[in-house]
Amino acid sequence: MEGPRSGTASAVWSDSGTPQSATGREADGNAQNIFMKIPVICTTLLIEKSPQALPLGAACIASAIKNNSETKDLCSVSLKVFSLEDKDIQNILRSHSGENTNQYIAKYVSDEILKLTNGRKAIICISTFVWNVDILKKAAVILKKNNCICIAGGPEITAHPSFYKEFNFTVSGEGETSVPKIISKILKSEKVDNVIISESPDLSLLNSPYLDGIINPSDYEGALWELARGCPFKCSYCYESKGEKTVRLFPMERIKTELELFSRKKIPQIFVLDPTYNVNKKRAVEILRLIREKTPDTFYYFEARAEFIDRELAREFTKIPCSLQIGLQSANESVLKTLNRPWDKKKFLKGISVLNEEGVTFGLDLIFGLPGETFSSFRNGMDFAFSLYPNNLEVFCLSVLPGTDLYDRADELGLKYQKTPPYHVIQNKELQVGEMERLEKLSKACSIFYNEGRAVPWFNSICKCLRLNGTKLLEIFYERKLALNKDYENCCEHKLIEKLQLDFLKDLFIEKNMQSLFKVAEDIIKFYGAISRTTATGKSEIVELNHNAEYVASEYASDIRWFSGNIKPKKSKIQTFMNQGQADFKFIK
Repeated sequence: MEGPRSGTASAVWSDSGTPQSATGREADGNAQNIFMKIPVICTTLLIEKSPQALPLGAACIASAIKNNSETKDLCSVSLKVFSLEDKDIQNILRSHSGENTNQYIAKYVSDEILKLTNGRKAIICISTFVWNVDILKKAAVILKKNNCICIAGGPEITAHPSFYKEFNFTVSGEGETSVPKIISKILKSEKVDNVIISESPDLSLLNSPYLDGIINPSDYEGALWELARGCPFKCSYCYESKGEKTVRLFPMERIKTELELFSRKKIPQIFVLDPTYNVNKKRAVEILRLIREKTPDTFYYFEARAEFIDRELAREFTKIPCSLQIGLQSANESVLKTLNRPWDKKKFLKGISVLNEEGVTFGLDLIFGLPGETFSSFRNGMDFAFSLYPNNLEVFCLSVLPGTDLYDRADELGLKYQKTPPYHVIQNKELQVGEMERLEKLSKACSIFYNEGRAVPWFNSICKCLRLNGTKLLEIFYERKLALNKDYENCCEHKLIEKLQLDFLKDLFIEKNMQSLFKVAEDIIKFYGAISRTTATGKSEIVELNHNAEYVASEYASDIRWFSGNIKPKKSKIQTFMNQGQADFKFIK
């Protein structure tokens, strides 16, 4: 271990600011007046304020300090959370640009934290990630100059705990056990190593930051909900790639009590933190039944492996409002083998088939830039994914994260990547810079046209009618729409996207001399668009169609050419409405 970065670490201070040992305090005879609880502020910077960006890591550390027998009587613990969406930070972003922007945000963050200390010395526990580490290390430099002691942890620190000299102490790994120990030693003026490698804590001994009031999920309109830590797999690109290949489970009693809290607070949505939720089917089913019993109206998001889906489990998912996100990552078996990611294509397809048959909503993930993946093979993988009818297809650029097996093997695998966050791949042996840029455009087109455009009910039918692969359709869409107006890339209002889809497709059908077929396509897009908006908002809509809505809503519409040749046009007007929790429609004159 290296020597102290900022001199002797002591956090037992008198009101005058002079360091004072516990022994000296006891000898004073008037300890009540001299001693005050030391402020410990747990903080982080979020990209946004949302259930997915809820500051669970910082909250877990705050909860551990609050409940630790050696620190709870000596510290006043608080959670201070910043977000790039905060009004003051937005003003900074509008007023400043370029390299100095992060410094201005860091100054704001440190100033706000110092206000909480009331001029007293304090301990600041900082949770870092790829998107905030540069700002937070700059803030730490300012805080240290104002006699604060900074302890940092999180994935970025875990990867290179000795690298970040801006902090007094860095903690690698899970910090619930080690951070309170560090603070206890600081308070007792004991020597503390600057770099601490944590041991994994016993999850049954950890307090819940929800149950002890550290964080209120209502403030974020949802929750991140930890059910387990660890993963049975060791995919090279993941932080778990160097892990123990074990899964540690939070006790069922805690899970039940948290569910009861979510129920009382009427939390609308919960993102489940368990990278392979269904690896233990018995436990997965038990928790789904508990969810159904205690929070039947809350929407849940799960991460799952398709290979482990069977009929019983799929049916349990249908009994609660939920969606599954499934990490396909690549459809190239040799690429997945290089990444140490097991994939049984036959079982995968069987699991996806069961989900579709049972009507379970699911999405798929793909990563471009993986070693061994070519431009052509990735496009084939996207088209394969579209053929499975995912509700959404999330397409990401590979990040070579420090601390992963992929990071260690990057040179061997021919990966060139950004050396600072977010560590995106620039090129690999098979993909040159220009091809990576084309895949980035394809990712943006998929996000707008397919995901935000809610295209799953009709995307494959229209591609088949136009005799285009899904990826080719999206490439044309990018060049004709997104490339000409960058504002579309930030568009998320579905009605505007639907208009964009219809304008684009109308031109495409006309080019192919398919005007009559477009009238069918237009009906399908308008019908399912209105249904999806009513489902999302509960608001009724009126839609005019070229054909009878019952036919448009039927399986006949899956083949647009057949539909056009066999179903006569007949103007109809419908009104969508909610019926027993589902969107429906009725004819109106």
